[in-house]
Amino acid sequence: MPRTLRAALIQAGVGPDVDVSPAPVKAHMIEKHLALLPEAAKKGAQVCCMQELFYGPYFCAEQQTRWYDITEKIPDGPTTTLMQEQAKKLKMAIVVPIYEEENTGVYYNTAAVIDSGGKYLGKYRKNHIPHCNPGFWEKFYFRPGNLGYPVWDIGPAKIGVYICYDRHFPEGARALGLNGAEVVFNPSATVAGLSEYLWKLEQPAHAVANGYFVGAINRIGKEAPWNIGEFYGQSYFCTPRGKIIAEASRDKDEVVVADLDLDMIQEVRNTWQFYRDRRPETYGTLTAP
Repeated sequence: MPRTLRAALIQAGVGPDVDVSPAPVKAHMIEKHLALLPEAAKKGAQVCCMQELFYGPYFCAEQQTRWYDITEKIPDGPTTTLMQEQAKKLKMAIVVPIYEEENTGVYYNTAAVIDSGGKYLGKYRKNHIPHCNPGFWEKFYFRPGNLGYPVWDIGPAKIGVYICYDRHFPEGARALGLNGAEVVFNPSATVAGLSEYLWKLEQPAHAVANGYFVGAINRIGKEAPWNIGEFYGQSYFCTPRGKIIAEASRDKDEVVVADLDLDMIQEVRNTWQFYRDRRPETYGTLTAP
């Protein structure tokens, strides 16, 4: 029997007239996504992933302790609980990128994974943390992830998560494939002039090298007062052959939905035997400090 997963991505902008202090912008972005999630469900999505740090602006454009105020526990924080309720109501699994507090002063860039019955399945913590100009000061906010590269069975498919800057590192993308991922979501916040030329190169390459689907999400618009660049949207799904099959616009709040033919994974892997022909015994230098 054919296996198909209908999946959705949400890209959204903060907007030009929003108060970007922590509490108001968080409330604004949560409300915006509460309006977009039902659209994904109405289109038949079985799983939906939102953008990196979905309930705020990309505040890593500055280094200010005020943004620590929007951290939350996972799974016991209010946003995870809210999204569990939404997942159960909409009968749709949801990947929820949140600024996580493990303990006071110990924070991670995290995505919670919730199944279509509202059950919290687990979380992925961003492993690779950038700290570079212009305006990507993430080491001020996040510790590197320490949970590895988990994969969750949401029923129709096995999914994994890789967050933004992670996508520049093929090692974790391979680990997700080895752990059984059929679809990997990459919630991101990335701007034109810095990484746009890589946006449709790296992730289709990961899809091909590992024989799985990728859903890449990017926010939209310019975010004042920092204005580090234009978040250029163009969220998309690509196949294990690296073909983009659905793509959002550059500058609009949008829900992009695609039917992912999961049977293609075996077809592609039967053709390109990358897992069979791996030589892990020769890769020791890849894990050397």
